[in-house]
Amino acid sequence: MYKLAKTLIGTVALTLLGGLANAQDTKKFPGIGRAATPAEVAAWDIDVRPDFKGLPKGSGTAEQGQELWEAKCASCHGVFGESNEVFTPIVGGTTAKDIKTGRVASLTDPNQPQRSTLMRLSTLSSLYDYVYRAMPWNAPRSLSADETYALVAYMLSLGEIVPEDFTLSHENVHEVQALLPNRNGTTTEHGMWTVAGRPDVQGNPCMTDCPTDGKITSFLPGFARNAHENITEQNRIFGPFRGADTTKPPVKKLPGAGFVAPVAATSATATAATTVAAGANAATLQALFQKHNCTACHAPAAKGVGPSIAEVAKKYKEQDVVAKLATKVKVGGAGAWGSIPMPPHAQMSDTDITNLVKWMLTGS
Repeated sequence: MYKLAKTLIGTVALTLLGGLANAQDTKKFPGIGRAATPAEVAAWDIDVRPDFKGLPKGSGTAEQGQELWEAKCASCHGVFGESNEVFTPIVGGTTAKDIKTGRVASLTDPNQPQRSTLMRLSTLSSLYDYVYRAMPWNAPRSLSADETYALVAYMLSLGEIVPEDFTLSHENVHEVQALLPNRNGTTTEHGMWTVAGRPDVQGNPCMTDCPTDGKITSFLPGFARNAHENITEQNRIFGPFRGADTTKPPVKKLPGAGFVAPVAATSATATAATTVAAGANAATLQALFQKHNCTACHAPAAKGVGPSIAEVAKKYKEQDVVAKLATKVKVGGAGAWGSIPMPPHAQMSDTDITNLVKWMLTGS
């Protein structure tokens, strides 16, 4: 997250500086910025708008998408997009009637157990854009335009929005947009932009008689509260709250001012302790661990998507398993720690993999 934010900030800064140098006399601002090259602009200008401006030419079949899905997506989203193990389901909750009306009825049904992606999706461009720019999670921006078309076609076929033999392309996206079950689910009545030349939000600010405590308006149902073990002990290092203690009943009201959320022993303190324990080369190895996104699944001392570093070190203590685990990291696999597979890391060098395995086996 930090690396992403840093990259985005740097990109915005370069863009602004480049625009400044281009718009102003560069002699007045020597050494400040330059105009972005066409290749640099093309590399970042990949967004697709709701009117499909920016959509690249290409096509892909749902059948091709199924093959890509099983290879790159099913480990997190399930074979049929129904998984609720790692992320919320992509498919489910929509009907043939919703396709006719353009409004998903189950979104307002209190008995609907889960809101899937296709229930909320109102613009096809959003789905294409997100898959193209951010998926798969361990290799974003690695999909071609045709592969993205194929994956989107497969997801839509799972939701029975298009047939199983459908081919999605830049030429028929408008037709598919007209089939989305929740295409009419957006409104400008509560938006935050200008409508017909006037701000859509009007009125005088009120700063009197403000409530001192918030009101809880949503909660996890009892059967799901501790489904993935105690949230407060998991690796949640961002944000003001580190997660509720899901082994206890939910609080009746939110804490007031001055409340400091408990920090699980898996964040900065645990990281500092493991850094000292790992020796002089720990900083380099920890940076390598983060560079290859290993932290997305493996926390120092608490179970996340995968086992913690401490769990791995404990299980294989005093065993000669470096070569075995290095191979597993390289090619991927599942079974030792549960049903969620570890994706392959073929892009990593054998040296990096071996060093990281040894580092984890010491408990980092």
